[in-house]
Amino acid sequence: MTSTERRSQIQSILSTSQVPISASALGRRFNVSRQTIVGDVSLLRAGGEPIVATMRGYEYQQKAVHEAVLVCRHFPSDSADEMRRIVEAGGVIEDVVVDHPLYGQIRANLQVRDIGDVNLFVAKVKRQNAHLLSELTDGVHTHTIAYDTPEQLAAIQTSLRKAGYLYED
Repeated sequence: MTSTERRSQIQSILSTSQVPISASALGRRFNVSRQTIVGDVSLLRAGGEPIVATMRGYEYQQKAVHEAVLVCRHFPSDSADEMRRIVEAGGVIEDVVVDHPLYGQIRANLQVRDIGDVNLFVAKVKRQNAHLLSELTDGVHTHTIAYDTPEQLAAIQTSLRKAGYLYED
């Protein structure tokens, strides 16, 4: 199989999948390295395919009904609670963005949709002894939140405000 054929099959698999697929799983399927798949996906993206990387793997970007950007500020130890509040109120945390003094905007795609995703994120942070992007900016960061109804957005904002996480100064 040529690399072009492999990329075509990756595109087909991802475009029809209902769940994210990891680069490692795709690598096993095509008998190539994970890094080869990462390169293939990068080439697909460069060609215009709206493929995003999530904690669970690659998937096609899903179009939200509504989106809002919320500015938050909290300690790293509050991240799980912040995320839980958002998804329990019906939101999807699409990303996190910080404004870094050297690099400018740094954006990480999250696609946190439910409590399982929150738990996975927290476990990965602990296992990898990782630092949050918001640690670079004294806790200030934004999230793009997808939601279905204005009532969901209001509930998210109310919950974050009650916890002191919504930055409104």
